[in-house]
Amino acid sequence: MDLQSPIATSSTSRDPFELERLADELEAREHSLDTPPHDLPLYPPLAHSNPFFTASTFNVEEFLLSRVHTSLPDLRAELRDYLAVLKEELVQLINDDYEAFISLSTDLRGEGARLERLKWPLGDLKSQILESRRELSLVQDAIQSKLKKRSSLRDEKTYLHLLLKISESVVRLESLLLIASPDVPPSPDIRTLPLKSTGGPTEDSDDRLRGNRAKHLVRVAAEYTQLLYHVSKAQADTRSAFVDEIQWRISRVQSTLSSDLDHLFSDTVIMLSTGKLTDIDKTKRLADLTECLRTYDALQLWRDAEDVLRRDVLRGFVKKTIFPGALHALHSPFIPQTPFPIRENTAVPDTARTPHAPFTSFASRTNPFDAALAAAPRLDDTDNPLAVLYNSILAFIERDLKRIMDVAERIGARIGQEADGGVDNGVNAMGFEILANVVWAEIARALMDELGSTLFAAGRPDEFRKNHETTQSFIRSLQYLAPSARATRTMATHPTFLAFERRWQLPVYFQLRWKEIVTRLEDSLSMSKLEPESSSKKGLPYVMSSSAAVWSAMMTCWDRNVYVAQLAHRFWKLMLQILSRYRTWIESGLTPFPLDPSKPLPNEKLLTSGDTPKGVSRASTPGPQAEGSSSESTAADDALLRQSAAVIADVRLLESQTWALWHDEVSPMLAPLFAEEETLSEHVQAEAVLQNLTALIPPLSSQIINILTRRASDALQPVRSMPVQFRAMSNKRPPSEPSFFVAGVLRPVRAFFGVESGGGSGASLKEDLMRPYAEEVFEAVVQKYVLHVTAMRKKEESLRKLKKGKKPAFSLFGGAPKEDDGRDEERIRQQMVLDVEAFGKDAEELGVDVQGSAGFKSLHEMAIAPLNDGELKESLRLSP
Repeated sequence: MDLQSPIATSSTSRDPFELERLADELEAREHSLDTPPHDLPLYPPLAHSNPFFTASTFNVEEFLLSRVHTSLPDLRAELRDYLAVLKEELVQLINDDYEAFISLSTDLRGEGARLERLKWPLGDLKSQILESRRELSLVQDAIQSKLKKRSSLRDEKTYLHLLLKISESVVRLESLLLIASPDVPPSPDIRTLPLKSTGGPTEDSDDRLRGNRAKHLVRVAAEYTQLLYHVSKAQADTRSAFVDEIQWRISRVQSTLSSDLDHLFSDTVIMLSTGKLTDIDKTKRLADLTECLRTYDALQLWRDAEDVLRRDVLRGFVKKTIFPGALHALHSPFIPQTPFPIRENTAVPDTARTPHAPFTSFASRTNPFDAALAAAPRLDDTDNPLAVLYNSILAFIERDLKRIMDVAERIGARIGQEADGGVDNGVNAMGFEILANVVWAEIARALMDELGSTLFAAGRPDEFRKNHETTQSFIRSLQYLAPSARATRTMATHPTFLAFERRWQLPVYFQLRWKEIVTRLEDSLSMSKLEPESSSKKGLPYVMSSSAAVWSAMMTCWDRNVYVAQLAHRFWKLMLQILSRYRTWIESGLTPFPLDPSKPLPNEKLLTSGDTPKGVSRASTPGPQAEGSSSESTAADDALLRQSAAVIADVRLLESQTWALWHDEVSPMLAPLFAEEETLSEHVQAEAVLQNLTALIPPLSSQIINILTRRASDALQPVRSMPVQFRAMSNKRPPSEPSFFVAGVLRPVRAFFGVESGGGSGASLKEDLMRPYAEEVFEAVVQKYVLHVTAMRKKEESLRKLKKGKKPAFSLFGGAPKEDDGRDEERIRQQMVLDVEAFGKDAEELGVDVQGSAGFKSLHEMAIAPLNDGELKESLRLSP
């Protein structure tokens, strides 16, 4: 029972329809739907601050648009009210300022006379000010003129002092150099050092005198450098007549100083090169040498010092060493100075296949320029008179010039003449370039003039190649003696170096090598046919001698006795051309055949593996014997098999050996000479050429498969006549062994790969291609086998229907013919099973996956099925 409260019950009884609640909800909904009130536009009354009234030009249209919600009568009333306000304000303003306005004219009485009295003293004051300004201007001009005269006098005094310094410097230098002055006789108080020995002093006094001479020339050079600075400063603005007057004396001082410096430097280097000095004397001479080189550097006479070295040290040795018959003369062993560090004879290795890249320092040392007395590697002079000549030159440079180059390099580096990045050619370089301007220039010029006809004889390629390799090794050894890396770069850009490199005529050498390689290759290609030959007897794994000739030509391009690093790009192109020529020769020598593997041979009358799908059960109408079975066609097929197998074997081997040659030898040779992008481009080119060559393999493989398939299919012809043979047999025993033709089905494949005899045309392809070729032939033969069995079953079905349609003849043995037919069909079925199983075993011996072949499964099912099988009959009836 539901209990309710009394209050709820009473309220319900009073308002049973809940009208109050509905009224409250309606009111709440009406309040929620109320929209907020819209404020009407409020226009401020017209006032002085209105922007339309304060504008420079009153715009009536804009004013009316701003009052668009006001009617015209209301606007007129508003304007009239504003006009009344303005009038009232104007009257109020006049009343407020009326008294001051009326008294304005009264207050201005008598002001004119007062202004005239004030004007009288202003004229006198103006004239006084102008007079004072004129006097001040005159004084200022006078002071400025005096200041300019004083400045001019000061400049003239400074210039005169500079000229006096120049004159004193010239006189002092003439006194130091014992030059007679044209105006002033030499002072007896000036003590100078004699520059030449007068005879009589002892050896110790000569050494001291020689050392004092070096210091004396250093002092003279410092004084001369200061003189040149003063002269350049004197002629900075205008040309000086005094300097022009004594210019001949300055030139005489320069020539005398240069002559004395050359004489001292020449004596020093000659004494150092004789090798008859003690350690103490050598140390003193080296000190004098350093002072002389420092003086040359201070005077910027680097080329003069190089001329002295060239004239007094190197030229005589070059004349005695490099002459037209130098390569046939006997060279005495070069005796180094003593003491000399004992070292082993480091010969440049001559066994590496890849030559060293030219003009690079040896990589066997970490930093060859850190070792001042480092010995240059010697060349292998075994049966090489040019290497003997170069070794004598290296020994001389190492003994007599290496120390001088090191000292000159230290002096240039200390004063900051080391080039920062830029490379000069040495002729106009700022600093000593002894290696480029003295050593290399003199030696290279002598080699080109005296031994040019022998050294650069490009007509004898073998000798030329040997001379070029020996010379490049000599250049690397010579650069090993360079005092710095900058010196080697300067040498490489020297004009003599560039002319020396041009004398080699490397394009002519390449043309001779090209002719030699191409002629030998073309002779081999023209004399040989596209037939397997006994090239393996020569130690080459190729089947054809022409392929061996192609590989030999490619190897010749990179042979160490032929290859030149500067011609790497040309030899690379030649190798690619050889591969392209090989393809052209193969195409011209092959028996004409379609390159499309899907097209059969012209003499092919049977179906190929590419024409027969696996599920086809159509029987072809037996026709006459094909042309391929004739002796001529068989011989042509044998020739095509030999050609195709030989080409495939050699092309595959050539491709693998070419890539091995690229990775092992060619790529390391090209990497130092070309950038990474260029080396990658060369790899792409090789890949394209090899792909063009290997494109011959698929059509050739297709022809081999087609011929083997046709021959194997010919062996299946007895399958159609199997019922006739069994019915004609007098012995009706069940079959126990496969038919005679089964063993000959895959015999062409075994004979081609030499499985039984070991001497087939495709014996070289046995390991790699026997299985894929056998699978292709097997699938095609299976399809052909299916077609023969299908045709045989259709023929048997037709005979059975024919017998059923005839009336049975009278026979004493009524059931005998029908029973014999059943036994014959069973024997035929058993024989087909034996034949198919034997065929599958032969295929397995060739590596064919028989169990994975769908076509063979269909053939086996067809063989084990009875000839009167209903499902098989239906399929044969429905088959086209």
